[in-house]
Amino acid sequence: MEGEEGSQEPQLVLADKLFLLRQPDVTDIDKVRYKDEVFTYVKNNDMLPLYETLVAQSVLDSDPALLDSMRVKIDDELKKIDEKIADAEENLGESEVREAHLAKSLFFIRIGDKAKALEHLKVTESKTVAIGQKMDLVFHTLQLGFFDMDFDLISKSIDKAKSLFEEGGDWERKNRLKVYEGLYCMSTRNFEKASSLFLDSISTFTTYELFPYDTFIFYTVLTSIISLDRVSLKQKVVDAPEILTVIGKVPHLSEFLNSLYDCQYKSFFSAFAGLTEQIKLDRYLLPHFRYYMREVRTVVYSQYLESYKSVTIEAMAKAFGVTVDFIDVELSRFIAAGKLHCKIDKVAGVLETNRPDAKNALYQATIKQGDFLLNRIQKLSRVIDL
Repeated sequence: MEGEEGSQEPQLVLADKLFLLRQPDVTDIDKVRYKDEVFTYVKNNDMLPLYETLVAQSVLDSDPALLDSMRVKIDDELKKIDEKIADAEENLGESEVREAHLAKSLFFIRIGDKAKALEHLKVTESKTVAIGQKMDLVFHTLQLGFFDMDFDLISKSIDKAKSLFEEGGDWERKNRLKVYEGLYCMSTRNFEKASSLFLDSISTFTTYELFPYDTFIFYTVLTSIISLDRVSLKQKVVDAPEILTVIGKVPHLSEFLNSLYDCQYKSFFSAFAGLTEQIKLDRYLLPHFRYYMREVRTVVYSQYLESYKSVTIEAMAKAFGVTVDFIDVELSRFIAAGKLHCKIDKVAGVLETNRPDAKNALYQATIKQGDFLLNRIQKLSRVIDL
């Protein structure tokens, strides 16, 4: 199941196509092409469980003859695999027995039978001694989890992998796990941790089975922009040679990153509009589309306002290339949500910033916690007196 260098795992490519088939933003012509490609892959790999599911969901058309053909092929293949396992257990060593069981696990992965695949991966693990080989089995499990976004399975597998690394393990697999965990964090809206894990893996990236390197850079830049402060963004992302060599391959990404850092807000909004289409068509990012849009706008508005004690709404609208009414409505929402520290003087048409004083906030928090502690002590003393 492990992709070769530079190539994505075919079943994860299949998952992407199945996702795109269900998206309203995808053109009908592309959907016809994706449907044909999905059907061809399912047919060629005898993916009976998935085919039955897709037929039930009206994604693919039912073909009884194909169903019967798949069942016969699967039964024949399983019979051969079981014979190899029996032969290995009777005549060969432990290594050959493990390989035979692994072949059965990979067969169930290939046909898309998740339950049986997980069951036989456990059997294979019981026959495995080497930490590295156990880690490879965890990676297979993680790929199964990412196929249908089973976050519970992914979370447990990541924890299992970390416990295995406490017993040993090589750096190459440890670095690969960082990318898996980063993708999990990004998929569950923990963008800050995802950014940290992705940035740690930039120079050692080998996880081509999940996605190509340019997609990895796309995720790294997107998560970093809403997670890092301006200085860290410059050091770790804007000037990173690994990112500079690839960023031009992703449409709008270079302009999106550099216009934010260079305070070219009109160009930033233009690039951001182009990137939103890519985010909408990404199965890991789409569930967080509205959240990400809000966070990016919070970052860019905060950066603009940081330079001013007060600024006219008209000047800000001009800087972003939008109307005054748009900026007025936008900022009102963010101020009400506590995302921006400023107030709007509608009469004068001016924005006044009121940056929170960190020392004062800490002082107020200390007093509040102190009052709470004194109240608890008084209540406790009354109980003791009784």
